[in-house]
This record gives sequence, structure tokens and C-alpha cells, in this order.
Amino acid sequence: MSKLSRRSALKGLVNGTAVTVALPFLDCFLGGNGTALASGAPIPVRFGTWFWGLGFTPGRGVNLAKTGKDLAFLEECQALVPYKDQLSYFSNFNTPLDGKATTVHYTGWVAARTGSVPNTGGDLPAPTIDVLVGDHFGAGTRFRSIDLSCTGNPRDSYTGRNTGSRNAGEVSPLGMYTKVFGPEFADPNAATFTPDPNVMVRQSVLSAVGEQRTDLVKQLGAADKARLDEYFTSVRQLEQRLELQLQPPPKAEACRIAKSPGEQPMGTELESVLVNHELMSNMLAMAVACNQTRVFNMLYSQALSSLHRRGEAFIHHTLTHEEPLDPKLGYQAEVAWYNLRSFEAMATFIKAFASIKEGDGTLLDNTLIYANSDTNFAKLHALDGIPVFLIGKAGGKVKTGYHIPGGGDPISRIGLTVQHAMGMEVDKWGTQSMQTSKPIAELLV
Repeated sequence: MSKLSRRSALKGLVNGTAVTVALPFLDCFLGGNGTALASGAPIPVRFGTWFWGLGFTPGRGVNLAKTGKDLAFLEECQALVPYKDQLSYFSNFNTPLDGKATTVHYTGWVAARTGSVPNTGGDLPAPTIDVLVGDHFGAGTRFRSIDLSCTGNPRDSYTGRNTGSRNAGEVSPLGMYTKVFGPEFADPNAATFTPDPNVMVRQSVLSAVGEQRTDLVKQLGAADKARLDEYFTSVRQLEQRLELQLQPPPKAEACRIAKSPGEQPMGTELESVLVNHELMSNMLAMAVACNQTRVFNMLYSQALSSLHRRGEAFIHHTLTHEEPLDPKLGYQAEVAWYNLRSFEAMATFIKAFASIKEGDGTLLDNTLIYANSDTNFAKLHALDGIPVFLIGKAGGKVKTGYHIPGGGDPISRIGLTVQHAMGMEVDKWGTQSMQTSKPIAELLV
């Protein structure tokens, strides 16, 4: 093969048609200094995350005096009362920093979802837990994951493999509908199945350039080999997705084709966020019931929550710092109002999964949702006791209705528990002081 350049690509033929696979940016393109189920099959277990920004007001979320099976919600979490027996809450799990500086509204969510403390803002030191679960499940569904953001910004999505590989969120209910239930959707309960000829043409791109790929790898250094392998892994995942679309989908009794939501205004106005969140929650639950994915992520509000009421200048985040404590109430009244909305939204998300009957139970019974925030008390940027909920029973692998106090243990214990519940053989998880080999055994069946 001739000397490689940034314009290099792999070329081949598929069914007589020329195809080209572009290459990622490799070190060898740079200078020397590197500047530049009715079938009888078991019902699958699904995993997802839900995120809200800015925690809740101390003493107004969960009654910390009641532990074990005595979970009790206070004022800001009243919307969760109907689902008390379907979730568990974790308090006083901490985030040891090992001397690293805190990046406010960033360090907390990264540590909770990766088991590692980031070195700087923007650093994603390890894969988020949803990516690890997705790797475990493999490519058995049309979408490896469905990632959603209600803020109108696709970068508001707290999932990724590393700093340079972050998953963008779908921000439009109509965009999500088109992606999942559009022309490429195959109804698993339809009487007949006809493969899409366009998918057949796209199926074998990698195989058409296989010899060139082998030749190319021989010329690369270790870093480029690793980068190219990650790149081709994503291409193989696409091929596997196309291959699935050429096969009749497995039956899914709970599946009902969602209705198009139409165009919706997007942005951080609370009124729009609540509408879009409910629309996308309902479509996501149905997408999961229709076996379109087994992994998903929903972001209700960013860590630096910019939610605001229509016509008002102050955003949620600004209020957490600038609103004085009400002398009679003893807390920030406007901030508490926004916190109420957050947990009403969480209840809406739970309801979407709990409302779909599946087998002898519900879709929620066969799902595990990891819900977390970025801080405990937003006014102080507190990282001790970041609120985390586990929602759903993971197909009977997780007990629910508990309040588990952490006693200062690393928050990574919750993530390790999740991985065990999802059937992953992981002895330990996390790095440095966040590394743990202790799942929360009292919750695992």
C-alpha cells in the first residue's frame, strides 16, 4: 500500500457497486511531533439512566432517619410516593477526590457514572456505566443505545466511552419518532416481514474492504491500531444493526407502534422541557418494549440546569446560588419549586415503563434505571451524598423499596451493584479510592 495521507480511504465492491470507507484521524497522518416474548424466549432485561441537575434541598427529599425497607419521601419527592415499592434510594455515598480539584457540576456526575474522578472538566476517564452494560449485551438490538436530551442541546448527554467518544443525545420528539418508528421500523408483531432492499445494499461495506484493512493495520503504530480498532468496532456495530434489520424481528407482545408527536418547540423553557420529556419518555418505553434497544439514557436537565419559566430571566442554576433562604421557610422557595418539577418528571418517566404490561408484570419489572444528579446541595456544590435512585427490578435480580445509607463509602459501590444485577462478572470497579469490590449485597437477589 502506498504512503498514507489524511485523504486515504478503503475501497471495494459490494454487489458490483463501488464503496468507500473513510478512515479516522490517525497519528500517522500527523507530523512527528503529533501536533496536529411470545416465542417462549425469556423476556430481556434492560438498563437505562435518568439524569436531573442540582440535586434537592437538604431535609426535603428523602427522610434519612428511616433506612432499610422503611423508605420515606419528603416534600420535594412526593411525586415518587406511588412508585415507592419500585425503587431504592442511596444516601451518604461519597466521592473521594484523591487530591484532584473539583470541577463543579461535572466531577459528581462523572464519578457516579464512571467510578473514576475526572482530572479536569471535560475529562471522561472511563466508560460510563451504560456503555459497559451495552458492551455486555452486545449487538442484539437495532440500536446499541437510545440517548435523549430534553434541553434542545445534543451535547447535554452524559454518556460516552472516553473523552473523545461522547454520545450525542436526540433532542427532538419528532426526530426520535422518525429514528425509531420511521420507515426502517419493522413491526415485530406484523404477520409478514419484507427486508428493506436499501439495507441489503448497505450491509457488507466492511467485508468489501477487508484485505485493504489487513494491509493497513500492518503499517500502523500501537496507538493508531487501537484507534482504528475502535473505529472499525463502530462500523461493525452498524453492520450488525443492518443485519438485524434483514431478519424478522422477534415477537414482542407489549409492542405498539407509537404515534408521531409532530413538531414541538425545543429549548430550556420549563414548559417545553416538560412536554418533550413526557413525549420522549413514552416513545422510549415503547421502543424498549418493541426490542429496538436494551440500553437507554434520558437527560431531563443539565448539571448546570438552565431550566427557566417562560418569560423569566432567572434560571434554576442561578437561583441555587443567588436566591436567599426564605426566613420563614428556612430554604430557597424558588429552587424548591424547580426541584419539585424534577421529581414530577422522574415520576412521569417511571410511569411510562410501569404502564406497559409485559409477561406477568410490567416493562419496569424487567428494567433497571440508574438515576442520579451531579450534587447534593447545589448552593454548596456538595459532592458528599449525591442522590442516586435505582428504579425497577431488573427481571427479579434487584430488591426494591429500600433506603441504603452508604456510611461514607464510595459512590462506585452502586455502579458495581448495577453491573452484578445485569449479570456482568465484574470483581471490582472504579479507580484509586473509588475502586471497590463490594456490591450492595442486600439489594441483589
